[in-house]
Amino acid sequence: MVEKSVEVLTAAPTTGTERILAEVLADVVGVERVSVDSHFFDDLGADSMVMARFCARVRKRADLPSVSMKDIYQHPTIRSLVTAFVDTAPTPVGSAVRASTEVATRATTQEYVLCGALQLLIFLTYSGLGALVAVRGYEWISAGSGVIDTYLRSALFGGATFFGMCTLPILVKWVLIGRWKPQQIRIWSLAYVRFWIVKTLVQANPLVLFFAGSPLYVLYLRALGANVGRGVTIFSKSKHVPVCTDLLTIGDGTVIRKDTFYTCYRAHAGLIQTGAVTLGKDVLVGEATVIDIETSLGDGAQLGHASSLYAGQAVPAGERWHGSPAQRTEVDYRAVEPADCGTWRRAVYTVTQLLKMLVFYLPLAVGGVAILFAEVPWLAALGSGPPAFTSWTFYRDALATSFVLFFGSALVGLLVIVTVPRMLNLAIKPDKVYPLYGFHYGVHRTIERMTNNKFFTALFGDSSYIVRYLRCLGYHLSPVVQTGSNFGSQVKHETPYLVSVGTGTVCASEVSIVNADFSSTSFRVSRASIGAHNFLGNLIAYPSQGRTGDNCLLGTKVLVPIDGPVRENVGLLGSPSFEIPRTVQRDTRFDHLASGDELRRRLAAKNKHNLVTIGLHLLTQWFYVFALTVIFAGVVALHDSFGALAAAPVTAVILLFTIVYSSLVERASTGFRGLRPTYCSIYEIDFWRVERFFKNTAEANIVLNGTPFKSVTWRLLGVRLGRRLFDDGCGMGERNMVTIGDDVTLNAGSNIQCHSQEDYAFKSDRITIGNGCTIGVGAMVYYGVTMGDGAVLAPDSFLMKGEEIPPHAQWGGNPAGEMRDTMATLQVRRDNNDNAALVDGK
Repeated sequence: MVEKSVEVLTAAPTTGTERILAEVLADVVGVERVSVDSHFFDDLGADSMVMARFCARVRKRADLPSVSMKDIYQHPTIRSLVTAFVDTAPTPVGSAVRASTEVATRATTQEYVLCGALQLLIFLTYSGLGALVAVRGYEWISAGSGVIDTYLRSALFGGATFFGMCTLPILVKWVLIGRWKPQQIRIWSLAYVRFWIVKTLVQANPLVLFFAGSPLYVLYLRALGANVGRGVTIFSKSKHVPVCTDLLTIGDGTVIRKDTFYTCYRAHAGLIQTGAVTLGKDVLVGEATVIDIETSLGDGAQLGHASSLYAGQAVPAGERWHGSPAQRTEVDYRAVEPADCGTWRRAVYTVTQLLKMLVFYLPLAVGGVAILFAEVPWLAALGSGPPAFTSWTFYRDALATSFVLFFGSALVGLLVIVTVPRMLNLAIKPDKVYPLYGFHYGVHRTIERMTNNKFFTALFGDSSYIVRYLRCLGYHLSPVVQTGSNFGSQVKHETPYLVSVGTGTVCASEVSIVNADFSSTSFRVSRASIGAHNFLGNLIAYPSQGRTGDNCLLGTKVLVPIDGPVRENVGLLGSPSFEIPRTVQRDTRFDHLASGDELRRRLAAKNKHNLVTIGLHLLTQWFYVFALTVIFAGVVALHDSFGALAAAPVTAVILLFTIVYSSLVERASTGFRGLRPTYCSIYEIDFWRVERFFKNTAEANIVLNGTPFKSVTWRLLGVRLGRRLFDDGCGMGERNMVTIGDDVTLNAGSNIQCHSQEDYAFKSDRITIGNGCTIGVGAMVYYGVTMGDGAVLAPDSFLMKGEEIPPHAQWGGNPAGEMRDTMATLQVRRDNNDNAALVDGK
């Protein structure tokens, strides 16, 4: 709460609306009265959480206009707020369109259980057959005589396996689905099981995992039925890959940057809705975007970074749009000139990639395993006698082997990461335009893959040691003001050698430095410079053209401006971004801990605590590798007795152990007590304990997405969860602080985050999501939020801290507010379209 001793200058209300708003605000901030000319943040000392509560109370009053947080920031006094509503003549609250989240035939608990049983059976069958094939291949490779014979067998088996894994999703898609069409599939039905099988296989294809940004990726989409033109370049991979590919059209010369969702489906209120995504010729889709179904971009159109298209939106040819939801802009996101890159160049690059995979990487990986089991005496002896699971020698040898594998590979990997990419970088010149699919492009992609190592950023992130690691990678960070939390655990980049971060700047987790630009034929790397004394929130894509200087606060999911004057001494929020206060009175409470002798003392204590956390993290990871070593050694030991069948359950056993073990580690990191709402300095032990929790957070395995077993995992991790949750890939932070009702739908890329860090203050609070709610693709729910029953949050939205969504309301945008007619477009289309039939699996 704001201090009650705040002195307020009084300016009397002149209208009834001003009087009522002033009374509500005075009650919220805890003072006797407020002036209608008092600045919410500068004069009253309020923060966004306080003002979110004010907005929630205003929305409950039928005699007041609906007020959003964006309105609060843009009109920070009662008088300016009322004037703005009079000038803009807003649509009355009563006329807002509210989307129903009810479906005619919601799945029953029996269907939910049956669907889970079928999914489990399919997984066990697929993984078991895969394990059998792997064992047969190992036996055949091990029977080889000499190095050359072993290499040839490894190359042949590896190539056959790779070809099978690449073609199987294509065959399964055409057999089970045929051609996708606009439709609604009831979740947990038999039709949904077919959808889930195809989606899982399509996203797990090696072509998706290893060949994004390659012509092979485009060929894969065409084989799945997508209408993709010539010269298309796509960098998004894994969970972003299109699933309903027959509904995807991409014109010649289009570029889709990484971390973009354009899957041609979404989950909504118990249904999978499929729909078309149409991108014309020479379209540019920026970084970290979401393209909903039933959307289009005309020839030559642009969609900026951190933006989204909502269902029914269509960008006309040649226009530039950005924001969430997107709107017209004059900003040009094309930053690199074209180059000579024809069909022959693409073909040669594709063949070269395949040869490297088939001739080098696969034989090395497959043959290396066979050599390991043959040359390590302990492993080689396992198959020559009865299993020794009760002997301590067995576990001693497994412990020694896992120690060498884990710490040896980590040390070698670290040495390679800080040396080899630096030498490769000598071939890349900043600001020089290179054609795609040549030597320089291959070098750049190798640097990007090698230096974006998730293990080491997670290991060193949220501690003082991340600075040394990033400097070794190539970041320019001098001079550094060490805060102990300069960077989070998921920072990434295009090239580390062109990143400059000013002194005193703090970057939260999931910051992406976008310092390479692409056309359909060329690329160029450029320096991205972040000013001094900045704070960057979560999920920010910071481009090399970013127009921010010193002392800026960049809010979570903000669209960083690349035009206009350089912003300094301000905060930026939203997409498109607008200015907010750089800091507020409440957040300066801990500033005295961030300077002088007190800082040095507390920072030393924080470093010691973080060092213990890193040690514990390495210990738990080593034990995990030890457990895997025991499992694989057990398969080898049982091979003589049971043959290849001994390996059949190994994948399921590993998955089960991973879930249970990671859940146990996460619970242990908090002393099995869970986290609680916190407001503290980053130099207090309460925050250091939260950092330890983040370092040991369990990852809900991607194979569980879209299955009832994801709910089981969330419950193990402490989520207060209702029945029949559908989770297609949502992320959660402090799980025990989240409450989710029955029949909730969580989309891919959505995030429920119960905390934030702003400069030197850490804040966390609970989140409550009511029955029947839907959270859209890529949307984020912040701490202190309550979503009423049946509420819907649109794709790529940012629901700010402290917000309350009324039951059955539909919100969207960044920052999110109540949506009106635009959000009903898709449902109207479907109601009037005879081809959009509901598929229930009967």
